[in-house]
Amino acid sequence: MSLTASQQLFNELYAQTSADVFAKASKIKLLICDIDGVFSDGRIYLGNDGEELKAFHTKDGFGIKSLINSGVQVAVITGRNSKIVENRMESLTVQHIYQGQEDKIVAFNNLKHALSLDNENIAYIGDDSPDLPVMELVGFAVATNDAHPLVKRIADYKTTMLGGFGAVRELTDLIMLSQNKKLSHAGSSS
Repeated sequence: MSLTASQQLFNELYAQTSADVFAKASKIKLLICDIDGVFSDGRIYLGNDGEELKAFHTKDGFGIKSLINSGVQVAVITGRNSKIVENRMESLTVQHIYQGQEDKIVAFNNLKHALSLDNENIAYIGDDSPDLPVMELVGFAVATNDAHPLVKRIADYKTTMLGGFGAVRELTDLIMLSQNKKLSHAGSSS
């Protein structure tokens, strides 16, 4: 079986990807992301006065904006509460932000029903044990390159990039190319 031009491009940019992975990604209408260890490198910087800092990669932000502009919805579900996360996601025009979610299944079910989607139309990218319950339900489960081994074990795809260093962008490129959407190279900063 010959590769499509989109699949060949993704393979050149990132890694050899199976037709099955491309088929799963082609059905995605909603991408759900964890934050710590996915959008960030997982480290939390705390200042002397209790302020919390996180670093976000602009490549990931650009990928999210491009994916949303291509018609795929994006959500975040995270166990922590942070004004930084709210501000960053709002700047990327992410409309579905669920913070303080000890049980991520509750937020997942709310999203699924509110958007009238089937599990096969939802992708989730995670890096650690709290992500497993949702990853086991979605149609396309993705682990960051540096995810916990249990998460990698159940993932349909493992990114070549690390969490906080382009893993989200790699996934957005995969989804867009699998849906025969052109990768954007123009637009505002992210």
